[in-house]
Amino acid sequence: MTTDRSSAQKLAPANPTDDRVFIEATGLKRFYDEGAVQALRGADLRILEGEFVAIQGPSGCGKSTLLQLLGALDEPDEGEIRFQGQSLGDIHDKAAFRARMIGFVFQSFHLLPTLSVLENVQIPMLEMPWTAGDRRRRATVLIEAVGLSDRIRHLPRKLSGGERQRVAIARSLANEPRLLLADEPTGNLDSDSADRIMELLGAIHRERGMTMIMVTHDPHVAVHAARILRMIDGRMVAEEKPHA
Repeated sequence: MTTDRSSAQKLAPANPTDDRVFIEATGLKRFYDEGAVQALRGADLRILEGEFVAIQGPSGCGKSTLLQLLGALDEPDEGEIRFQGQSLGDIHDKAAFRARMIGFVFQSFHLLPTLSVLENVQIPMLEMPWTAGDRRRRATVLIEAVGLSDRIRHLPRKLSGGERQRVAIARSLANEPRLLLADEPTGNLDSDSADRIMELLGAIHRERGMTMIMVTHDPHVAVHAARILRMIDGRMVAEEKPHA
């Protein structure tokens, strides 16, 4: 990916009449330590339904903060996020919204160490009105889909880093979310495992057609997405389409 900012396409303004817009964020600002730390300084972005977008930039540029806001895990100090035209600020039960709409994949996996692969994948399903049998059957299908049928009874400590991330990806799909948010999903993996995880995410995107947003500092990971938004100092500065 070209790193010269002048060679990247400048961000186009959002078109509010485009009915394909799935997420739109305008003027996002987020401060910490009573304003001493400015993580976001007026970030804007627009994501179309079914897109696979990477947000790429150096450590500390605000990528993870932005993902937390998009995932309704935090709220901006200024600005607005809209999901298909509805303001996230108007959604009162954000926990229920996250359970229905959003799957998360984190750098550190966040698997519960005392639960098996099968049990870890079922955790998000506890928010849904499904029977225990339904949860087990769905988890089994997802575990098979990520290639870990032979690890279904294992505890996380018995798995490699790449296998743990596969479990986390299966878990993120448990409730059939419409949006998948991935925060540095290859950050704790060696290069071979990272490539396999990106191949898996790409296959999920193609097969399910779901909207995916991934943040990464690594340009070699970012190029797996269909569109890259480059972020510096809490703002989006450019976009690129690596496969165009």
